[in-house]
Amino acid sequence: MTDTPPPYGTPDHPRVAVRGEARLEVDPETAHIGITVTARGKDRRAALEDLTRRNNHVLELARSYGQAVEKLETGAFSITPELTQRGRDEKIRAYHGRVHVTAVLNDFTALGEFTTRVADLDMTRVNGPWWGLRPDSPAHANARRQAVHEAVQRAREYADALGAHLTALVELADLGAENAIAAAPMPAAPGGIRGRAAYGAAAEPAPALDLEPQRQTVYAQVNARFTMSPPKL
Repeated sequence: MTDTPPPYGTPDHPRVAVRGEARLEVDPETAHIGITVTARGKDRRAALEDLTRRNNHVLELARSYGQAVEKLETGAFSITPELTQRGRDEKIRAYHGRVHVTAVLNDFTALGEFTTRVADLDMTRVNGPWWGLRPDSPAHANARRQAVHEAVQRAREYADALGAHLTALVELADLGAENAIAAAPMPAAPGGIRGRAAYGAAAEPAPALDLEPQRQTVYAQVNARFTMSPPKL
């Protein structure tokens, strides 16, 4: 039989439970830009044609930045009739069209110019940027390593205070691993930049925005349980 200490601890093999935490401040890796293209017309076909043309302008502009725009996604699309307020008959005053596009940029030197150029398009609204890290960013692994190192160091300090030393790792778990927590929603947009409301060539291109990347905070927390040698009380 192996002489393995029980996980719950005994006088000969006391258990010490600690939490390790890490908090890192790192540069963002991506910037998400939300773009909403709209159109309004008295005729459904005209509204759709305007919306299609304006949406194509946004997509062509984004694709012109090559690899700086690493992801381009079209979200919700809608075409909605606006009814007149008088009478009970279903008379349509106009049609409202809307399409949402999300652009993810990884080149922040192009971000300000791209944002300004999109905002300068007709009937276009820009929200963002939302700064972020990729799911496989090395920053997450670095934070987890630091959290584990802190847990081991903290447990050693407790054992040393009792004249003992650690003998085995019993358990290592993410905080809340037993009770999964739903992912936090994307924060609300910090504000919007409206595009021009009507067609017409601008006298000169709008100056590029100076957008400073927002540092990202990466957290990691672990629960760790160890057994230690008998303390010298």
